[in-house]
Amino acid sequence: MHARVAAIDVGKRESVVCVRLPSVELGGEWRQEVRTFGTATKDLLALRDWLTGQEVTTVVLEATGQYWRGAFYVLEEAVDVILVNPAHVKGLPGRKTDVLDAVWLCRLAECGLVRASFVPPEPVRQLRDLTRHRASLLGERTRQVQRLEKTLEDAQVKISSVLTDLLGASGRAMLEALIAGERDPVVLAGRAKGRLRARIPELIDALEGRFTEHHAFLCRQHMRLIDEITELLDELAERITDAMRPWERQVGLLQTIPGVGRCTAETIVAETGALTERFPTPGHLASWAGVTPGHYQSAGKVNSSRTGPGSRWLAAALGLAALSAGRSKYTYLGARYRRLAPQIGGQRANVALQHDILIAVWHMLKNDQPYRDPGGDYYDRKDPEGTRRHAVAQLRRLGFHVELSKTA
Repeated sequence: MHARVAAIDVGKRESVVCVRLPSVELGGEWRQEVRTFGTATKDLLALRDWLTGQEVTTVVLEATGQYWRGAFYVLEEAVDVILVNPAHVKGLPGRKTDVLDAVWLCRLAECGLVRASFVPPEPVRQLRDLTRHRASLLGERTRQVQRLEKTLEDAQVKISSVLTDLLGASGRAMLEALIAGERDPVVLAGRAKGRLRARIPELIDALEGRFTEHHAFLCRQHMRLIDEITELLDELAERITDAMRPWERQVGLLQTIPGVGRCTAETIVAETGALTERFPTPGHLASWAGVTPGHYQSAGKVNSSRTGPGSRWLAAALGLAALSAGRSKYTYLGARYRRLAPQIGGQRANVALQHDILIAVWHMLKNDQPYRDPGGDYYDRKDPEGTRRHAVAQLRRLGFHVELSKTA
């Protein structure tokens, strides 16, 4: 129970605040007061002064879009602020107003029926902003490269089917010549560098199209945007490196996991805060990230076990790491993916690897130890008899007669 509690229904222009306090005049009953404040800084400061004047000890507010941030950041210095998921405190249907929402949220908080969401400290929040901005810029650069390739396809220029990297040294030299007005496929293919010169005949065929001034204008625009975004990413990388210095040890540990590179390790640290004390068990961390099976059961019947929501930024980073780890050889994660994919499908097997990676992350950060790979032969060592039966059954299905004998 919280004796002096307040709840805020946050909006874009105004917020409704409900305060419930014990009242001696009412014979020990609760006194309730509702007020409306603006969302400008001076209004939030006035709200903070009013709450501290009422000796409120706990303030609860819903995570409404981005609007909760201003109130949370101003109030967290003065009182204990609890941010809650709106889905966890949904009111009754047909009783939806800002005032009723604030009152209902306040009554829940008074009885201790709200669960706090994870809000990391300010240095981690700033790090999150940087890594999320980097992910957005990388996505935008990828979209510009795809638009560039689409423009070349429209001009019947097929160099992307020959080049691995459209904007590598050879690709950029050919594109710049095309934009400058060169149309001879032989001359353009002659700009190939290194090992790509062995594929000049293929390049000549791919460069023979109907590239016009219209296509040149569009390609010039796309390449300019790509170069600008690349410059921004280089500047952002330096900023992230400086901000990541307090967690350099954790980033190094996480990079020992197969499939986890520096960018992925930085994203994991930024999203989780490397705060294992916030997650009592590795299962709590995996559940918060949304990589555990959900529980939807009614009348003794399981209706669905799909994973719940989590951080989309963390999910994207873990998905790429799991994809890379699943393709690795002689590693436990690679063996696990190849074992699960035929049974449950590649997408679910990828989520299973994300779960395994997060479990490892929790133990590594908790114990300050690097990743120890069980090995690609983990399942063979775990159940050698099962491995033998499976191999014999495969050979028999192929029509072979199998007789086994142990080596000396």
